[in-house]
Amino acid sequence: MRLARTICILFILLATYPLAWCDYLIGPEDVIEVIVWKEPDLSRVVLVRPDGKISLPLIGDIKAEGLSPEALAKELKKAFLQYIEAPEVSVIVNEINSPKIYVMGKVNSPGVFPLRSETTVLQAITLAGGFAEWAKKSKVVILRKTGEKDQRIVVNIDRVIEGKKGAEDVRLQPGDRVIVP
Repeated sequence: MRLARTICILFILLATYPLAWCDYLIGPEDVIEVIVWKEPDLSRVVLVRPDGKISLPLIGDIKAEGLSPEALAKELKKAFLQYIEAPEVSVIVNEINSPKIYVMGKVNSPGVFPLRSETTVLQAITLAGGFAEWAKKSKVVILRKTGEKDQRIVVNIDRVIEGKKGAEDVRLQPGDRVIVP
């Protein structure tokens, strides 16, 4: 009885787990692990190439970019069906390297940075070594692609640091460009 209750609680917890990970789409430079059950020679860890493809034995190149791990596993299963009877394929994302942000302008180390979890504009500036001398902290701009246009978001970092009412440390999205004038 106790085991049944534990299993029931486990399923309830899993059902309430956030679905954000399920929505993750594989991108270039991600490291993924492909596991083909009972076929260790076909299982391997691969890097998603800049063209969005991976290479595997027997099936060659296959597009991974833009697919969820589950969708890629289904595509690989279809491809392996030509060579293996009833293949069972799993895909695990070992390293998320594709979502990037760009920090430029008056920061100490401008550059391209991987977007990890819920990075804010202040955290991105910290990744870039902090503000350089004469940086206008009150006029930091985030350029965000929305459709075919760039959305311009101005953030007053001075107000964020001071904890002023209405000041928001904006969460960044993949591809955001942070410009410090």
